[in-house]
Amino acid sequence: MRQSAQSNLFHPGGKTENMAELLPLKAWRYHEKFLGQMDSLISPLFDVVTDRQRRKLYANPINSIHLSLPKGPQAGLGARKTLDEWKKKGVIVQDHVPGIYVYYQYFKSTDRNKQVCRKGFIAHLKLEEWENQVVLRHENTNPYGVAEREEILEKTQIQASPTFGLYEDPDFVLEPFFDEAMADPIYDLEDYQGVREVLAVIHDAKIIKKVIRFMKDKQILIADGHHRYSAALDYSHKRGKEAPALGKINSYDYHEMYFCNSASEALKIYPNHRVFSGLGVDANEVLNKVSPFFDSKEVEDQEDLEDIINNKRHAFGLVFKNRAFILSLKPSWQEIGHLKNLSPSLKNLDVYLMHHFLIQEGLGIPLELQSKSEVIKYERHSSKCFLALLRGELELAVVMPGISVGEVFEVCRSGEMLPQKSTYFYPKVVSGLLFGSIDPDDFEFPYEVFLC
Repeated sequence: MRQSAQSNLFHPGGKTENMAELLPLKAWRYHEKFLGQMDSLISPLFDVVTDRQRRKLYANPINSIHLSLPKGPQAGLGARKTLDEWKKKGVIVQDHVPGIYVYYQYFKSTDRNKQVCRKGFIAHLKLEEWENQVVLRHENTNPYGVAEREEILEKTQIQASPTFGLYEDPDFVLEPFFDEAMADPIYDLEDYQGVREVLAVIHDAKIIKKVIRFMKDKQILIADGHHRYSAALDYSHKRGKEAPALGKINSYDYHEMYFCNSASEALKIYPNHRVFSGLGVDANEVLNKVSPFFDSKEVEDQEDLEDIINNKRHAFGLVFKNRAFILSLKPSWQEIGHLKNLSPSLKNLDVYLMHHFLIQEGLGIPLELQSKSEVIKYERHSSKCFLALLRGELELAVVMPGISVGEVFEVCRSGEMLPQKSTYFYPKVVSGLLFGSIDPDDFEFPYEVFLC
């Protein structure tokens, strides 16, 4: 296979000795009698679903949210009861043989103003320790969030949504197999984002073998789902200590993953803007505190902020209820002693510089406390930030520039971490299209036929 100039993009020191090990997935899916209702059975991921969406989705007794984000003081046990009931009543049924599920999402690209298709596939990935560098992360996790995900996984033994991973294939070797499968889709529906969701399956053992072999020399970069992957890894450790290995292939060592080619032009990352309340500061106070680091310029129309900062280097929008500013980082920041030795991946990263100079130095929230701070929230839509400011619901907002896929990879290569909520991969995958079980009884199959 021809090697591109970026063929070692994921490999800090060349290719890793460890390999990504994939298995096809013997999925549980909603019974075909619900085919016409699938748009009402899928749900947003647990960490992006709004309160209004939750109320509507919980009202449907067979919506997938009851497994992906169960409610109640004993959420995991409740989800297990729901799962058992669904299986017994035939709400969901398991495919008889494992397959690779091809997953396409059609959406309108805002930067190109045309419909694009993000192509990928869903399979099981063998869990790997972070230090093996088979699976790479770009964000730290919250221990509480990981524990919550692990409790649900332990009780249900099932995943309602896949973790989103990126792999490198500049030659698009796998896409022809996926396109062929899409001639006969299982589902074709519109989701809550207005995105067209299409799912198909590959059962052909020869093609499955080719996909598994091709992926063996790949590293997987987690785009979305750090908490889910970490929870699965912790649960795998726990099971491994409790009982001896069940055989060559242990169900609890695998994790449902959606794999997307990083070379795809349809891979979109949008910024998460930062919003603040409870600080007790005003515009003049903040501007004065950040003046050693930023040049500020007031703008008449806050709607212009995103266009302006995306055409400048190290620039951000600072918005109050009735005033808006462009903050441009002064070149002298590079002479600050303790930042001179900062890794290049962070030194050139706008989101890190903003967290250091604006949030830490200007707003007084230390870097190490920012991920746990209750005064910082995140919002993808700048228009919602502006509206909340006018309503008096927020004190200020920081409008962020975009971040590129290459910048995310650079951080992973360096071994550093991005600040929390630095990326918003769009569109989000959804819960409920299929369910990946790690229950040993559900997992049972002679998978060796795909590995020979």
